Amino acid sequence: MGQSGSGGGAQDGESSEHVDAIDARPDFDRETRKGIPEIVLAGVKTDEQVLSIVRAFVETNGRAVATRLRAGTLALLQAEFPGHVDARPVARAAAIHAPDYIRPQTGGHVGILTAGTSDIPVAEEARLVAEEMGCQTATLYDVGVAGLHRLLSPLRELLASDVAVLVVCAGMDGALPSVVSGLSPVPVIGVPTSFEVDGEQYIAVTAGWGLDAQGVQNGIDKIQGTHTVVPKGGTLLVFKLR
Repeated sequence: MGQSGSGGGAQDGESSEHVDAIDARPDFDRETRKGIPEIVLAGVKTDEQVLSIVRAFVETNGRAVATRLRAGTLALLQAEFPGHVDARPVARAAAIHAPDYIRPQTGGHVGILTAGTSDIPVAEEARLVAEEMGCQTATLYDVGVAGLHRLLSPLRELLASDVAVLVVCAGMDGALPSVVSGLSPVPVIGVPTSFEVDGEQYIAVTAGWGLDAQGVQNGIDKIQGTHTVVPKGGTLLVFKLR
């Protein structure tokens, strides 16, 4: 494991006791190199693994971010770090801070929208990560194209607040990101969320000018900027999720 970045100053030996037993190799320097913190994907790890990795990040860098948390795992984190867990239960995500950690402020401003209330968990995941990266966030939820009148006036107000980018989460036909990109002078990142038909999960992705499309059900990549550029408009792609 590498030495910590600027966040905490701990050396390998000071934090390795928490991660050696599970063969984890936390990337403590990622935020220093890339400006993006490593995220602990908790859903595929045991409680012991999550706690060990989070302890190492908090001790070394002063902060850890975990997503896809089970309710029981979140409760364990809250018990171990009382008063220092910024939990977003609807998103199954949390940021865990050392007592003296101060969240950075970069001056960035991100607007986050959803088509429906069922898209809010993914939006809230993106919101947490944006805030942990030092951005101010503003939200506009449940403004899908089925009731387009709900979108226009609030979107004007959101754009008037000088947001630099809009993150738009939408399921079903995924139309909202394309609509917003046609109305917005700032970049729009479309976040497709899955929907169910006859017990099968599907995802729809619309393409439009000025719209970037991101991975399915993932609020993290939207903020971190690992995306594919959608080159042309007028396309609807529907995928069955296995």
